[in-house]
Amino acid sequence: MERFTVSLDGDLLAEFDRYIEGKGYENRSEAVRDILRERLRAEQLAPKAAVGDCVACLSYVYNHHERELPKRVMDAQHASHDLVRSTMHVHLDHDYCMEIAVLQGPTQAVHRFADALMAETGVMHGKLSAIPVDMHVAGGQGHKHRGHALHSHARPKV
Repeated sequence: MERFTVSLDGDLLAEFDRYIEGKGYENRSEAVRDILRERLRAEQLAPKAAVGDCVACLSYVYNHHERELPKRVMDAQHASHDLVRSTMHVHLDHDYCMEIAVLQGPTQAVHRFADALMAETGVMHGKLSAIPVDMHVAGGQGHKHRGHALHSHARPKV
């Protein structure tokens, strides 16, 4: 582990200390590491600069009475079955539903899918949270576990 020194004005340091106390950090170093990781990963996941793969959570709310919207959402998910790993559907009230979709694949494709779905008329409160991953393929060909098909793993970048 490397050490470095950071100079901050008193007001910014006081605000940072309140932040880390509110988040429950035991020390400034752990907070700085988490903030740096978050910022660096956000840069890697910026839609125009995105390279590589990611895993993501897409959440959104929609009015299920909106003309053909549930069908359009499901059709989009099926058309992108290579990206959509799982979904959860929650009935909020008589009109509104929330869905959460777990996505995995090329970062730019995940962003395109999320942007298109959130742009559908009637979809609101859409949010994509993505984490860059390395697709780990042992020996370049994937691997098997006893009784399971050939597969690879998505390993979060740290």
